[in-house]
Amino acid sequence: MTFREMATTVAALCAAAAVTVVAQTDVKSKIKVKDGQNVEVTGCVASAPSGAGNGYVLTHVADPKGSRPDYMLVADEDDSPKELMKDLAKHVGHRMEIKGKATDRDAKIEIETKTKTKVAHGDDQETHTKSTQKGDLPGAAYLSVKSMKMLAPSCP
Repeated sequence: MTFREMATTVAALCAAAAVTVVAQTDVKSKIKVKDGQNVEVTGCVASAPSGAGNGYVLTHVADPKGSRPDYMLVADEDDSPKELMKDLAKHVGHRMEIKGKATDRDAKIEIETKTKTKVAHGDDQETHTKSTQKGDLPGAAYLSVKSMKMLAPSCP
């Protein structure tokens, strides 16, 4: 490789490094169960499939009537989502009894999303969206956690 080719390659690499990330996007979603059936279920707390930082699910769910779907666990209207996530993190892998409102039957949920994009050399952008879903919500089984109690330190 000649000096000129090497100098051109180094210049190209420096230019590519200078054009690295110029924007940072932060998305926060809040899900509220507005209606739903009051339930008392047992199951195993696990990290959500999309990653530990994205929430928790209740798996192997059952109640006195039989098995139920797996639920995404969300904060009750009276509780802080951050506090619930801290509490649930302590119980991953534990068998729990959870009381709250479930959406696997006729229900209404609200989803509020805030997206904030910070731009290095420009105006920051912020968007807010709010949507409501009603009725039988297949594939969207949520459980707003009113209370929980550990039944066993491990799950089957």
